[in-house]
Amino acid sequence: MEQGQDPVHPHAGDPVFDLHVGGKMETVSTVALNGPDELSLAYTPGVARVCEAIAADPSMTQHYTWVPNTVAIVTDGTAVLGLGDIGPAAAMPVMEGKSVLFKQFGGVDAVPICLDTTDVEEIIETVVRLAPSFGGINLEDISAPRCFEIEARLKERLDIPVFHDDQHGTAVVALAALTNALRLTGRDAATVRVVVQGAGAAGVAVARILLEAGVRDIAVLDRQGVLNSERADLTEVKAALARDTADVFGRRGSLADVMAGADVYIGVSGGQVPEEIVASMADDAIIFGLANPTPEVHPDLAHRYARVVATGRSDYPNQINNVLAFPGIFRGAFDVHATAITEGMKVAAATALAELVGDDLREDLIIPSPFDPRVPGAVRSAVADAARRDGVARR
Repeated sequence: MEQGQDPVHPHAGDPVFDLHVGGKMETVSTVALNGPDELSLAYTPGVARVCEAIAADPSMTQHYTWVPNTVAIVTDGTAVLGLGDIGPAAAMPVMEGKSVLFKQFGGVDAVPICLDTTDVEEIIETVVRLAPSFGGINLEDISAPRCFEIEARLKERLDIPVFHDDQHGTAVVALAALTNALRLTGRDAATVRVVVQGAGAAGVAVARILLEAGVRDIAVLDRQGVLNSERADLTEVKAALARDTADVFGRRGSLADVMAGADVYIGVSGGQVPEEIVASMADDAIIFGLANPTPEVHPDLAHRYARVVATGRSDYPNQINNVLAFPGIFRGAFDVHATAITEGMKVAAATALAELVGDDLREDLIIPSPFDPRVPGAVRSAVADAARRDGVARR
C-alpha cells in the first residue's frame, strides 16, 4: 500500500472504485412502518393470515409477495465479461450491476447469487431449491459447455422463466441489428450468407435465433474451424448445430474458406480476423465484432470493407448491448406470469427492437440506444403477446 492511502479504501479517488464503495444495491421497503398498527399488519400477527392463505393456495404468492417481480441472477463466476474464470466473489460487482440494470430498464427486482461451486449438479440443485423465492432465473457468466446443460435441465424442472443472458440476450439484440442491416443493404434472410465465429454460449444462441428467423446459410466456427458433421471432436451441442448450419450448404474448412464471398460476419470469439480475410467478403458486407473490449474486427478496419459495422462497445455506433433485451423480456414474461421464455418470445423481442429504428435507419443507426425510453415498453409488450401466442402465459 502506498503512503497516504486509506487502508479501508485503498483505491479512493478512482471514480470507478468510489462508485462501488458499499456496493450498488440496497433493499427498500414498499410499506411504511411508523407505528404499532402498521407493524402488526406487515409482520406479526397480521402476516400469519397471508402465510396461511399461501399455504392453502401457493399461487397466492403471485399476489401477496415480491416473488412474481423478482429475478435471481445466478453465476459461478467462470465466464465473467471479458475476464474469464475469476470466481464467485469477484463476479459480485457485475451481478450487482446486472441487478441495477434490471431495475432501471425493466422495473424488475433482482438478487445477485454467486455460487461457490462449478459442479453442474450442485448448481442445478441449488437453483431448484432457491426457485420458490423467485419469479424467474437469469443465468449469468457461466462457461460453456456447462451453461447449455444447466439451462436445459432447469427449464425441465422449473415452471418459471429460465434465461441465460450471455446466450439469448446477445442473440436477441444481434438479430434485431441484423434485421435492420439486411434491410439497409437490400438482402433477404433466406438467401444471405452468414459466418458466426465462436461456438460458445453466445455463438450457439446467435446461430439458433438466426435459424429461427429464417436465415438458412450459416457457418459457425470454433478454434478448429467450421462446425460440420465430418468432425469427430464435436460436443453434442456443437454436433446438433453443425447439422442445422454448415451441413445444409456443405460449408467446410477454415475462417478464410467461409468468409470469401460471405455477406455477414458475427464475431463472438475474442480472436482477431486478418485484414485479407475481411477483404474477401461480399460487397456491402455486414460486420458485427462483438468481443469486448477488443472487437474481432476493429471498426476502423471493418469500415474499409463493410457497409454496416456494429460492436459491443459503447464508444462506437451500433452497440449490441444485452440491456436492450433482458429487462423487457423478463418484464413481459412476468406481466403474463409466463412459465418459460420461448423462441417465439425472443424473436418477438428482436422484431420490436428492430422496428423502433423505423425510418431513422442508416448505416450508423441499426439498433436503438439503451437509453431510448421506448425500448422497455416495446420489448415488454411484444414478449407478453408472444407468450400468449406460444401458450406459456398464465394470465
